[in-house]
Amino acid sequence: MRKEEKQESRLSEMLAVLRKNDIAHGITPEKLRTILEELGPTFIKLGQILSMRPDLIPQSYCKELTQLRPQVTPLDYGEVRKLIREEYGIKHIHEVFLSFDHEPLGSASIAQVHHAVLINGKEVVVKVQRPGIKEVMGRDVAILRKAIGLVKFAPDLGDPLDFKIMLEEMWVAAQQEMDFLIEAAHLEEYAKLNQEVVYVTCPKVEKHLTTSRILVMEYIEGIPIDHRDELLELGYDLREIAEKMAENYVKQVLDDGFFHADPHPGNLCVQDGKIVWMDWGMVGRLTQRDKELFLTAMKAIVDGDVYELKNVVLSMGVLHQKINHAALYNDIDLMMTKYASADFASLNLGNFLLELNDLTNRHHIGMPEGVSLLGRGVMTIEGLLAETNLDINFMDIITLHLAGKEVDLKKELKETGASALITLRKSLDIPAYLSDILKMTVKGQTKINLEITGSEEPLAKLDAMMNKLILAVICAGLLIGSSLVCTTDMAGKLFGIPALGAIGFFLALVLGLILVYTILRKR
Repeated sequence: MRKEEKQESRLSEMLAVLRKNDIAHGITPEKLRTILEELGPTFIKLGQILSMRPDLIPQSYCKELTQLRPQVTPLDYGEVRKLIREEYGIKHIHEVFLSFDHEPLGSASIAQVHHAVLINGKEVVVKVQRPGIKEVMGRDVAILRKAIGLVKFAPDLGDPLDFKIMLEEMWVAAQQEMDFLIEAAHLEEYAKLNQEVVYVTCPKVEKHLTTSRILVMEYIEGIPIDHRDELLELGYDLREIAEKMAENYVKQVLDDGFFHADPHPGNLCVQDGKIVWMDWGMVGRLTQRDKELFLTAMKAIVDGDVYELKNVVLSMGVLHQKINHAALYNDIDLMMTKYASADFASLNLGNFLLELNDLTNRHHIGMPEGVSLLGRGVMTIEGLLAETNLDINFMDIITLHLAGKEVDLKKELKETGASALITLRKSLDIPAYLSDILKMTVKGQTKINLEITGSEEPLAKLDAMMNKLILAVICAGLLIGSSLVCTTDMAGKLFGIPALGAIGFFLALVLGLILVYTILRKR
């Protein structure tokens, strides 16, 4: 079947699902979840991303869409066995595995996981990618891109969503998750960065058995972090677990610049006194500069410094078109007003980051991918802390983390000394520059290059006004000149008046009509 035929067939399936769920008579949270489940992996992944965006859709929809996380219809064991044989180039699955559970431990939109035992007796988890999932999702995304202008959302979902941005965000995340070699590298990177942190861990990867479509890793039989009754029965301190979970996430963000992008309860468990971070398919990264700007932005919010936050946004983002600086300032000021009464400790960081990301989208400022992922991750962590009912504030943990960091005095002195040396070298050139400026000024050769940022729009309006004024003056001149010509006995008549006067009247009429049309159209 050709690509176009497959797309047409898939589009017919989508329309059938929408008709079946009576989409024409409105949509509810439950109906939306059902539709996404029936439409398949692409839409389930899209729903999972939407479930983490309370800034875009009401909380009732977010809550309902979280039910997309745990389970989707699992693959038949025969398909799993076939994929493993193809990937490893073997004739029988037992050439690699001593035993392999037919029923999966969990099934998601892109892959499912099975418990197995290797030939050497080691218990492992085998993550198997759904066959053809990349082609299926790619086809769905292509259809959605074409239909993007026709997509309408329910009235109670609030303002129209920027569906294009959401779709591309989902597709980038899905492509990252569909290469298990990337996830294996993420697991190893996290383990290396946290090897000295005794209270956290992650599954160890069996590298010799891992491919782009199969991930084999250590089997961990832990207690989900939100199963609080079970943890209490085993003598765990819930406050200690929550605080250490948040502390490690702060370390991932502010120290490592490498953090888990989807830290929901299904990806966190406790085993042997350690918090286990699982499912590293999607991660976020921040550069050193991004981390510094991030801290500056938080301080600007607390201080109510609109200019500083605006500078951070422009420094961190990529401008896709000319910025309306006045409108950007006003929007940031409105956002500041909302958080004006909050001090650093009580700032809801997740909501702040998501609102900031929404603001930059409206002004066509592209933020680094890590900042967008960070907003959702922080919001999830803050939600987990709130569910404990232990009055643990995420910003308090950030404050303690920053205050508790040891300062490398030798390194600080070295960096400060280098900066001072550079500054000193530059300052030695200042007298020479001043001397040159004074000489040029005395000789009348001084020139100043001045660029007024954001002046383009006012200047364009002024230019248009001047053009209209000049047009009006020309019309008046033609009318007066033609009238004077008509009082003479100039030879060559047209319509009983001198031809030159008639031509002048005609030109004045044309220019006058153009002027009137321009004014009316502008109104």
